[in-house]
Amino acid sequence: MNSTPLSTCGALARLAALIFDLDGTLAETEELHRLAFNGAFAEAGLNLRWEPSVYRPLLDVTGGKRRIVHFFEQAGLPIPDELASALHSAKNRHYGELVARGAAVHRPGVLDLLGRARAKGLRLAIATTTSRVNLDALLAASPMPAFDVLVSANDVSELKPHPAAYLVALERLGLAPAEALAFEDSENGLRAAVAAGLRTIVTPAAYTVGGDFRAATEVRENLTAFDLGRWD
Repeated sequence: MNSTPLSTCGALARLAALIFDLDGTLAETEELHRLAFNGAFAEAGLNLRWEPSVYRPLLDVTGGKRRIVHFFEQAGLPIPDELASALHSAKNRHYGELVARGAAVHRPGVLDLLGRARAKGLRLAIATTTSRVNLDALLAASPMPAFDVLVSANDVSELKPHPAAYLVALERLGLAPAEALAFEDSENGLRAAVAAGLRTIVTPAAYTVGGDFRAATEVRENLTAFDLGRWD
């Protein structure tokens, strides 16, 4: 796995913040999203179920509502916006219920890294293009420490792989890209972080293993024993 603790965007600055993606990076949640989509379809009386083999390529489309619209368009069945919105809303409700029951599992090393980063005086941020309601649901059910900055799909007009979420996070932190590290699990997320000028650590998740992560600063199995000292 590649490992390059040097900034590719200019002189190396002192590390001041860690910026995390949410789904698949902080917690293994994509399977919960799949189950939630299926719950929404069943609730609406649709004879539709996304199996893992169907859902995996759909993850290339960021944003739950966009994913629904894309699926129906690819099937030659354009979906009314009202129905797509209703399905997405129901899906988010099902997801929140799953998370509230403790179904979301943190990725290995995440809680330890967050605690050590806090103790070291680093600031913490989340840059995700999932809906704010999904972000809040996971944070409410998690023992993770408080984050200084939260950026969700509600805060940006362009979703990953566009860098908007990371650019907004950096702006709110008041930091240059060289002062932060990004953590991602997907190709779209990696492209977004790199486009924002960030050094990026990738820990592939269950649905993203095997992706093209050559642009990452480092690719790891997980964040267990992640050495913050290497990045000062």
